[in-house]
Amino acid sequence: MVALYRDRDEATRRRAPAPVPLVWRVLSTLDQGFVRMIGRLEITGEFPDELRGRPVLVAANHIGMLDPFVLIAACRKLGVTPQFMLTAGLLDAPVIGFFLSRSGHLRVDRGKSNVAEAFHRATEALRTARVPLLVYPEGRISHDPGLWPERGKTGVARMALDGDIPVITISQWGAHEAMYWGTPSVTGPADLKPLVTSLLSAIRKRPTFKVHFGGRVDLSGLSAAKPGDAMRAHKRIMQAITKDLVPLRADQPDEPTFHDPTRPLDSVSPWKPQS
Repeated sequence: MVALYRDRDEATRRRAPAPVPLVWRVLSTLDQGFVRMIGRLEITGEFPDELRGRPVLVAANHIGMLDPFVLIAACRKLGVTPQFMLTAGLLDAPVIGFFLSRSGHLRVDRGKSNVAEAFHRATEALRTARVPLLVYPEGRISHDPGLWPERGKTGVARMALDGDIPVITISQWGAHEAMYWGTPSVTGPADLKPLVTSLLSAIRKRPTFKVHFGGRVDLSGLSAAKPGDAMRAHKRIMQAITKDLVPLRADQPDEPTFHDPTRPLDSVSPWKPQS
């Protein structure tokens, strides 16, 4: 059984919030209005009270271009403001990079170091963090025809084990209906057309964005020093996300009813429940 979110004063909401840069607080507030304009946000589950103000990884499935906006809005509804791991290219971009670089996100300079070093720095930064770090273990929007979680990589699991950082999960459904996948890169106005047209259509149809906060993933018995444990931890995280995803899309167990003609369909999810 899960608890449907209600906007009320609770013990979990009375704690003093962790320090969040003003720029990110403003952007997150604007994000809530943006998401509210596009669709209906439905939240189940809770953010564990004992993990507020502590280092914590929040692992979510990745289903669409709009879902980061939806997840930020959902977290804000529960009184937390997550941050992200962002590439140097995004943080150094004109205009948007100016604001994001002042929002406290973790920077990943992939061109200047290998992935292992980037995750090591992120883990060290996480040890003293007081806000959640929202991460996508899949690394990209799922290419599975059914939009079930992809295999993903062990980076999030390794960060959790290396830093002894708790992991909670978010499972989501519906944000994929708000905006098309589009193209791998934007080179001109024509590449933006499917994104804009699908977004305008969503504003008219107002899809429901379902976001479920799962419990803490049990990573007991696993160690960063033990070969194979990172993969075992990753499996537990992905299985927890998938388990909570099933009821969110109970009427769409195979393929999503919403068809996105631009999304690649060249992978197969190993986590999809067997019928």
